[in-house]
Amino acid sequence: MADVQAVTQQTIDDLVASGRETGIQVCAYLDGEPVVNVCSGTADPATGRLVEETTLFNSWSTGKGLASTVVHVLAEQGLLDYDTLIAEYWPRFAAHGKHGITLAHVLTHRAGVPQAPAGITLADLADWEGMCARIADLRPLWEPGTATGYHALTFGYIVGETVRRATGQSIAQVLHDRVGLPLHTADDLFFGVPADQLPRTARLQDGNWSTIVDSRPDDSPFFQAAPRTVQPGAALGNDPGYLTTDVPCAGTMTAAALARMYAALVGEVDGVRLVSPERTDRIAAILTTDADPVLGAPVPKGLGYFLGLPEMGPHPRAFGCKGSGGSIAYADPDDRFSFALTHNRMTAPPEDTAAHIAGQIRTALGIGP
Repeated sequence: MADVQAVTQQTIDDLVASGRETGIQVCAYLDGEPVVNVCSGTADPATGRLVEETTLFNSWSTGKGLASTVVHVLAEQGLLDYDTLIAEYWPRFAAHGKHGITLAHVLTHRAGVPQAPAGITLADLADWEGMCARIADLRPLWEPGTATGYHALTFGYIVGETVRRATGQSIAQVLHDRVGLPLHTADDLFFGVPADQLPRTARLQDGNWSTIVDSRPDDSPFFQAAPRTVQPGAALGNDPGYLTTDVPCAGTMTAAALARMYAALVGEVDGVRLVSPERTDRIAAILTTDADPVLGAPVPKGLGYFLGLPEMGPHPRAFGCKGSGGSIAYADPDDRFSFALTHNRMTAPPEDTAAHIAGQIRTALGIGP
């Protein structure tokens, strides 16, 4: 295990030296034990502050994995059910033909409301009740359950409001109490970052991410789901007003906490398992492989996670979430392996590095490419 740690450290040091990464964390677990936990580079190039294990990285939709994990933990505890209608928790949500939308529809991006409310701004994101009211007033773009389209922004508010109504607590508080505290990661997994923790956050930089995003036409479904006014990028991701706001389609975290959380979804970590093996099997089931007009390609989806992405190795049951700019975390239940990468240089293929690093670790551990 020492070799894989050293090899991974050298790999990310080389990536930083080459300029492909600015600051980066990588962590992996196997059979509930950490086998890699490394970091390299600078968290803030302007000041020279170095990345540490405790540096927090705004990792965009990697945070959907936090929100989905909250749902599964609550389902395990009997407080939520995937097949229950959202409107049973949140009656106003039934407006305009949304009465038949279930929690499973939302988790698999088949609810039919991927479009963000018109004209939203950063200030709107911080108005939880206002955002939920505007989302409740949306009209479905298709009959729920008949198609899939990435609910880039609405996912977090629908899931978050459902959690709030089912538990009486914000999804951020449930994440802290029911995921973070049992795993001793409560200070490292956030939707909105507490103001006193902002000095721990890394400063994001645009790699080739903004170029790729800017090349999309203005009428792309991608911008209907995630408008340019709140599109992931370094400027927004470094804004204290955004970082401290609970937007549970995104999140700010460490790689070590992420990998630990995913490890606890496929096995025990220091005696803690977040869900039963039976629920893990349900989480790891592909529920749709239909074309996704928002993402522009078919992406296998299950209950809250993408499955079988290239970064996730050879098994189609591997599940997790990838964020804008290349951060990612996942678990592979077949190998009892979890992996997380957080970084501050926002990149898109072919410049992102997660697949190479994860594959190198898997090969060193003898669990496939």
